[in-house]
Amino acid sequence: MAQVADKVAEAQRRERETRQQLDSPAIDRGPYDGDPEDLAEQWVARHTEWRRIAALMDGQGWPVYSTERDVQGSTWARERDAQREGALARHAAWQREQQDARDELKAQLWLPADVSRRLRAIAARTGLKPEQVLAQLADRVRMDDNGALAVDAFTPR
Repeated sequence: MAQVADKVAEAQRRERETRQQLDSPAIDRGPYDGDPEDLAEQWVARHTEWRRIAALMDGQGWPVYSTERDVQGSTWARERDAQREGALARHAAWQREQQDARDELKAQLWLPADVSRRLRAIAARTGLKPEQVLAQLADRVRMDDNGALAVDAFTPR
């Protein structure tokens, strides 16, 4: 119970300090300080949670806090963990998309009229767009030791 009381007092002090920091000019803050509004909100939430725990322990007569007996706190912890895991998964997916976007090549290609007509005819016969035929062609190209490019015969699909 004494440790929880210490945590309540610490959270109250930190909440007060971060509120004061919000009122101070930005020049007084160090270059590595985070967002003071976010920090203030975090300490308000921590202070509220420690007060809830202290009230729960006092109301239930618990000499020691137990997460297993704190149904509400355990539920919130599981929800926070699920949110964190979801955010991490979304961030990882976003990073993969960004990497894929960096690896992609978008090119604008100007072809002579006769080559363009042949490409369009091939695309029409296969039901593909001309860009898709070129992408499949590029996917199959290989370079030999002398730097010459070659593509084996293939049917666009």
